[in-house]
Amino acid sequence: MSRFVRQSKVRHLFGTGDKKENTYTHLRLSSATGDGQYIKANSKYFAVSYGSGGGGACAVIPFSLVGALPNGYPMIRGHKSAILDFDFSPFNDTILATASDDCTSKIWSIPDGGLKENMTEPLCVLDGHLRKVNFALFHPTAENVIATASADHTVKIWDAGVGGAEKVTLEGHTELVQDLKWSYDGSTLATSSKDKLMRLYDARAPEAYAQCKPHEGSKCFKVCFLGNTGNLVTVGFTRQSKRQFKIWDSRNLDKCIKTQDLDQASGVIMPHFDESNNVLYLAGKGDGNIRYFEISDKSDNCFSISEYRSSTSQKGVCFLPKRNLNILKCEVQRALKLTSNTVESVSFTIPRKSDRFQPDLFPDCYAGVPAMTADEYFGGKNANPPLVSLDPAKGGKVSAGAANTKKARMSYIQIESELKKAQARIAELEAEVAKLKA
Repeated sequence: MSRFVRQSKVRHLFGTGDKKENTYTHLRLSSATGDGQYIKANSKYFAVSYGSGGGGACAVIPFSLVGALPNGYPMIRGHKSAILDFDFSPFNDTILATASDDCTSKIWSIPDGGLKENMTEPLCVLDGHLRKVNFALFHPTAENVIATASADHTVKIWDAGVGGAEKVTLEGHTELVQDLKWSYDGSTLATSSKDKLMRLYDARAPEAYAQCKPHEGSKCFKVCFLGNTGNLVTVGFTRQSKRQFKIWDSRNLDKCIKTQDLDQASGVIMPHFDESNNVLYLAGKGDGNIRYFEISDKSDNCFSISEYRSSTSQKGVCFLPKRNLNILKCEVQRALKLTSNTVESVSFTIPRKSDRFQPDLFPDCYAGVPAMTADEYFGGKNANPPLVSLDPAKGGKVSAGAANTKKARMSYIQIESELKKAQARIAELEAEVAKLKA
């Protein structure tokens, strides 16, 4: 009897924890809790909220500083209360945004090589929320555009390049916002809320253009877009508190594409999608494992690959840019796992016999350069992110997104403009017809 084996380039994907001597230790993390992931990283640094001293502190640690963090290490100390979230600019490794319990979000410029002394003066202050700011998230393609979410049930969109000008306030949330994510080209902002609703916005318009109730459970659920497919995944709980994830078409939220139940654990799961290999990584708070699933090209099916297991539970997890990976050893992802007082590296590899560059595992990826300015974005433009080749022989050549298979989605401003033109043309034609009949 023959046995069918599903073809997959990621079937043998596995995770490996780094050596103890490469771990970042003796971290005194903040005791403030929230719905964020507690750790973020770019190609040079990782950031964690720190608990020493008064007010709010954020440690920005270069990857070279392995081992115990020295006493008195300089930090960002410009907030009056605890820092609840932070995000690095996708276009500049030295720019960091912080969100705080003091009702403000601030933009900081990190000196080359890391902080040499405590930093208290930000580049600009995003001051407009009435209660604590729980999230800060930079736009993936437009320079200086950032979204913040607050306990005042609002999401604000800012232009950080002109002194922190507030551009739009997104309306409709009746409860606490628990997550927000930009789509691949930044045309859509998805939010999850304590009222159990997921809302989709064109962030230049205050009202959501679509919403649905993804999960029946009352606990926090998270959102993640599946690359440039137009689909997204939500990870939450059933009414019986079982963890599950669902895949949705962002153009039609009436019915989910796929539902996958996971287990009965209580930790909120943080999703991450690798669009290069169609792999969804799921890391639960309080779990010691990281699961990974292969998502089909049409997102109508998923296949469990395996999971990375560890005896140490994680408080938060983030993934590094593709530019940080060991390409010639077929490392396709690298995660930083935050525990109670350490940061550990986890490498995900697909073994190949050849030591040459593998183009099927490493197609052109996010280049980390803006596709448009903030003025262009707020004027209604959308654009796919520029891509870069990871092939060492091509020397990091950046393309203008020509390798993207889908065009950037039209914004609602552009759609409204096209509709007005069409209506005007229809009126002209109707007038001409009326004249001919007369």
